[in-house]
Amino acid sequence: MNNVLLRDFLEIPYDKLEEMNLAYKEERLGPTSADQIRERRQAYLSDEKRIKAVTVCFTDLEGRLHMLDYDKKFLLRNGDNLTFDGSSIRGFSQQAESDLRLAIDWTAFYMVPADIFGPGKVVVFGDVLERGGHPYRADMRLKLKQWCEQAYKKDGTVFHVATEIEGFLFKGKDAERRYTESGKFEFVSTGGYYHSLPGDALRTFIDRAAEVQRAMGFENEKDHPEVAPSQFEMNFSYSDALVAADQVQLYKLLCRQVAAQADLTASFLPKPVTGVNGSGMHTNISLARAGKNLFHDPSGKDGLSKAGWDIINRILNSANDIALVLNPSVNAYRRLDPHYEAPNQITASAINRGAMVRIPLGNERSARIEVRSVAPDVNPYMVFYTLIRTGLDGPTSQEDAETKRSNTHFLPGNIVDAIRLFTSSKLTSMLYGEEVRDKFAELKQMTADRCPKQLGALIKPAEVQFHHEVTNQWLWSMF
Repeated sequence: MNNVLLRDFLEIPYDKLEEMNLAYKEERLGPTSADQIRERRQAYLSDEKRIKAVTVCFTDLEGRLHMLDYDKKFLLRNGDNLTFDGSSIRGFSQQAESDLRLAIDWTAFYMVPADIFGPGKVVVFGDVLERGGHPYRADMRLKLKQWCEQAYKKDGTVFHVATEIEGFLFKGKDAERRYTESGKFEFVSTGGYYHSLPGDALRTFIDRAAEVQRAMGFENEKDHPEVAPSQFEMNFSYSDALVAADQVQLYKLLCRQVAAQADLTASFLPKPVTGVNGSGMHTNISLARAGKNLFHDPSGKDGLSKAGWDIINRILNSANDIALVLNPSVNAYRRLDPHYEAPNQITASAINRGAMVRIPLGNERSARIEVRSVAPDVNPYMVFYTLIRTGLDGPTSQEDAETKRSNTHFLPGNIVDAIRLFTSSKLTSMLYGEEVRDKFAELKQMTADRCPKQLGALIKPAEVQFHHEVTNQWLWSMF
């Protein structure tokens, strides 16, 4: 009996996974219709007997990734009638209107390493719908998806995004949840930028996580320890805005899982440790039409076209209005300190790293703008949607912006001020609708009320304990 194979679930080598996921991405970004892709993915699931479950991912308003595992056979039979309890998700439905639907986005389909996600599983993203099948207003993924599709149908415009996401690696599992007990985070390495030894814990983690990214078709570019002790950054290629946002969520998920398997914690708190650099998510954006980068102009200022500078100016004019989206936690405002290479100045520069927007050196392919003030704990769908829409439709001058803030040259210094600016903005009402805007602000106010307004110099336990990527339903229900 011991020689009988009881389980035979799919496990694919990493090099084969990379081939499959790159082919899926190319198909997703190419001319193949969503209906054709759906038929192909469903046929694959039906034919591949070694797949047992499909992990369906969606993101709540604050940016937390949620996952539901569906039996493969059930999903193929009932894929048009998937429901879940929205009242259990902070920022989604009230208890009286709790039933929500999931619509599978078959274009966002990933083959995954069995040693990370479990054998016999695949991952796919879903869009959240109302009970009646209409788009759910608080689903920022669907909002970004619809906006990108409308822009492409209108004149062929494609929004490209690439992110540089930093994080910290700490000793022990669930180090953030245990912070209130220990009062500190323990570094696994103090090697610093470029200086970690090949076999130390940080470098080993980076190598392992990069292998997973590569297998999932991220098209890796470079990875390295960052300036602060135990800090890391792994970069991957730019892509369509929706693909890029999906990859942000997968990046953070796989980093956490790789770390947990080594009895470590990958943390994306913006500023977890006093006195060292914090973590950001520098967001690089460009626009293309008919394969041409609209931001490239070798004769323009800093090599950027007028279209690129127009988008920068609109983002800067509304920097205070959207600061809460780009920095959505109490802890995020500690990071905005130019002494630690983080931006707090509402300006653009090719060289000043204290500027909110940087213009990197680029060519016809790589010309872009880099929004440096984005924290790693954001809702990426909301951030990309906000930056793109603001850049295209925001106030064209400071005079057109709301006058009470037109002379402000620095970003808000705390979340309380950011909430006030966000909720009084006409732009944010236009971007999300008043209901979603106010719901987002309410969630942030709940966190702010549990933390000190005057931040001081030291990291406070409350800003870790009530961070939206750390807390859970049980903790919040205690208040």
